[in-house]
Amino acid sequence: MKKFLDKLRRGANNLAIGAKCALQTRKAEGLDTGVKILIAVVLGALVLTLLYALLNGTVMPKVTEKVNSMFAYTA
Repeated sequence: MKKFLDKLRRGANNLAIGAKCALQTRKAEGLDTGVKILIAVVLGALVLTLLYALLNGTVMPKVTEKVNSMFAYTA
């Protein structure tokens, strides 16, 4: 889990550095790249939020119910 979080943190740092460099350039393509990066970050956050809502609202209650029914064995 720690390796995953470190990798995620490095990726976020690289993304932030790339966005900063893109926004600091004076060329129009740099601004265009900055906008693309911003859009990608917003869409990624939206996808993660939807997955979180789907897993907690739909999948996990069903899994919990199935596991509880497996351990509720009476002979």
